[in-house]
Amino acid sequence: MSYKVLVLDPISEDGIKELLNHPNYDVDINTGLNDSEILEIVHEYHALIVRSQTTITEEIIRHARQLRVIARAGVGVDNIDINAATKYGVIVVNAPEGNTISATEHTLAMMLSLTRNIPRAHKELSDGTWNRGAHKGIEMYGKTLGIIGVGKIGFGVARRAKSFGMKIVAFDPYLSDEKANEADIEKLEVEEIAEVADFITVHTPLTPQTRGIVGTSFFEKAKPGVQLINVARGGIIDEEALLTALDNGTAGGAALDVFTEEPPTNTALLSHPKVVVTPHLGASTVEAQEKVAVSVSREIIDILENNTIRHAVNAPKISESVNKELKPYLNIASHMGAVGIQMLNRPPSEIKVKYHGDIALDDTSILSRSFVASLLRPHFGESVNIINAMYYLQEQDVTYKVHKGGKAHGYNNYLEVELTNSEESLTLGASVLDGYGERIVKINDYQVDIKPSEHILIINHIDRPGIIGDLGYTLGKNDVNIASMQLGRSTEGGEALLSLSLDSSVSDETMEELKTIKGFNLLRQVDLSTT
Repeated sequence: MSYKVLVLDPISEDGIKELLNHPNYDVDINTGLNDSEILEIVHEYHALIVRSQTTITEEIIRHARQLRVIARAGVGVDNIDINAATKYGVIVVNAPEGNTISATEHTLAMMLSLTRNIPRAHKELSDGTWNRGAHKGIEMYGKTLGIIGVGKIGFGVARRAKSFGMKIVAFDPYLSDEKANEADIEKLEVEEIAEVADFITVHTPLTPQTRGIVGTSFFEKAKPGVQLINVARGGIIDEEALLTALDNGTAGGAALDVFTEEPPTNTALLSHPKVVVTPHLGASTVEAQEKVAVSVSREIIDILENNTIRHAVNAPKISESVNKELKPYLNIASHMGAVGIQMLNRPPSEIKVKYHGDIALDDTSILSRSFVASLLRPHFGESVNIINAMYYLQEQDVTYKVHKGGKAHGYNNYLEVELTNSEESLTLGASVLDGYGERIVKINDYQVDIKPSEHILIINHIDRPGIIGDLGYTLGKNDVNIASMQLGRSTEGGEALLSLSLDSSVSDETMEELKTIKGFNLLRQVDLSTT
């Protein structure tokens, strides 16, 4: 079969030579088209390749009747209507690994520019002013570099910074002790990094957990004169908090390649004398552009000819062909992932998934993927889905095992997960009960009956008289209504597990107040509103 590919933005032709030279592909390079011009021709094509210039709207996707793949030759996909692509069954792929070296090197370039005042000195001298005494720099040698987010780019920065004689401290929820020791990296919490680091660079996705992770409270703990670098995503460093820190001297400088709004409009930050800025150039090298072009070219071929998908950023709708026995378990598998990651202090280094009953006879991979995607999403954002979940898991060196067995006592079908890290372990069991729907039926050694809802409070406590009254009073006076409550205990007067479904979330202040109740050993708020 012959496939037609339309390249809508300038891209490395060396990078797409596999497509250009492939006998089954007819490639048209037609850049600079407006929406109406694209609409006239897009119905002919099976795949589109874009960078950041062209926006792929729902109208374009709807008119592209043969379209199966939209490939973004880069990482960000803000210019593609992901929901519309999913709605019409079009796979959206990107090239998340192609810019690793470029982003790593740009981070070091920004650090060097910042420490030696290179941009400002260059401008003054090129304007005819010799002002050598005004640009005394600082050395990186012997300083401490804090890295928030230690994926491939973060590790690349760490290795290169060590060659400058820097000490490396880092935070990443998936950074294992073994990997940290091998790389001579000291693992710290974010607030600990603030206290000891002379330089801080961020390399995480932008998620609700990482948005503003370097913000006002961070700067309150920060070492005076700390230098900040962001070549990852705008919003990880709170721009207003950074501006305040620069003005009051808490921060000694900042080098920014990305911004909360792009093009940026925060002129006070852009023109600040302590700030070095570049217009999102982290991936802008000849080599990176060739790598991303090669990556998406190969992915298009794999999808169209082999139905193999690696870097999808959207998940197709669940097909009607999915076994009817499995469909009711998709939601509970997803909810178990969300519950599990919110109950642990740290992400798991080992995962065991067990299937029992009739579902164990089926291909349960889609359930496993649904569970893993939900587990990873708080740390990696909405780009994680059932297609690429196992790839993300493998990238984090998490051990993963699946076991299938006969029927579990009391359940026709039963799903259990064991999550383990170096400090803790958690077991969750679930089933779908006829007439009652999905239920979490086990938490560690406790038999429970929890119907997943948006807001859940889970408490491990000593079974003493009055403890539930203290809980109800505290929630009530803070306007938190209990929808349902379920108690499981081991022995009278021993430990018990209490689960509550609530009508609203519990504020941080109320959570701190709850922690003062005598006998509470563990207190976890679980939010399932986005699963």
